[in-house]
Amino acid sequence: MAQFTVIDGITTRYDVIGTGPPLLMMSPGGFDASIEKWYTQGIDTRLKLLEHLPRHYTCIVYDRRESGESGGRVEPITWAHYVAQARGLLDHLRIDRAHIMGACMGCSPAMAFGVAYPVRARSLMLYWPVGGAHYRINGHGRVAEHLAFVEQQGLHGVVSLVASEGKTYNQDPRGGFWASVIRRDPVFASDYMRMDIQRYRKLVIATRNSLFDRDTSPGAEPEDLFRLDVPTLIVPGRDKSHATSAARYLEECLPRAEYWDKPVDDQTEDSVSGRLLEFLDGK
Repeated sequence: MAQFTVIDGITTRYDVIGTGPPLLMMSPGGFDASIEKWYTQGIDTRLKLLEHLPRHYTCIVYDRRESGESGGRVEPITWAHYVAQARGLLDHLRIDRAHIMGACMGCSPAMAFGVAYPVRARSLMLYWPVGGAHYRINGHGRVAEHLAFVEQQGLHGVVSLVASEGKTYNQDPRGGFWASVIRRDPVFASDYMRMDIQRYRKLVIATRNSLFDRDTSPGAEPEDLFRLDVPTLIVPGRDKSHATSAARYLEECLPRAEYWDKPVDDQTEDSVSGRLLEFLDGK
């Protein structure tokens, strides 16, 4: 059953499943990165990782800030903010060192965590890292759609839209990065509406420029990845959000990378869980 803790003033919903060495799992799903996405997001629906991994590892899953039932704060968001949440959760659970897994956009905070706290990362697993030219261009386009809506309807209009339709940023970019928190927290929504629009616009653009800043896989500078002495498994995707080039880039940058060159169609429930467990058991 999911539990809650407060990290840096922001509520985090999390769950601990299974037994064995700790494995911190950073959810797929972009700005809707909730625990449930391990069961419902794209390819994760058929991989059923939370049926296989908890048989051997203590899997720590959580809603990323601004997602699911976790809280948020209106500020320029960087990968370091996501790392701070992950570190705070491990501290709360009194876990000094863990395997770190990211899927989809979760790969970016996973690699950023490895760079920031290499001694706390026993290994990294990066499944379908986001990235590529299409991913960056689409990310900028969605932000532009949100800001155009703010320009036309104001922040009151954003709150009204989210309240009436209940959609996340992934489902409707007009609601902005904080749509999930607006939907759940009336106090947050009230404070959000009172923000100065010009200040708000600047922090949204700063978030865009931080998270969608390159045509490779975002999350850490290549110079930092070159120095990261942590064993890493990379599993490539192949679509407009998870370009194979992004996975190959990480293979190039990470000195202890194992690249599983498995076609997407052959990434099945059995083959993926077997490869992940094979990698983890050797670390």
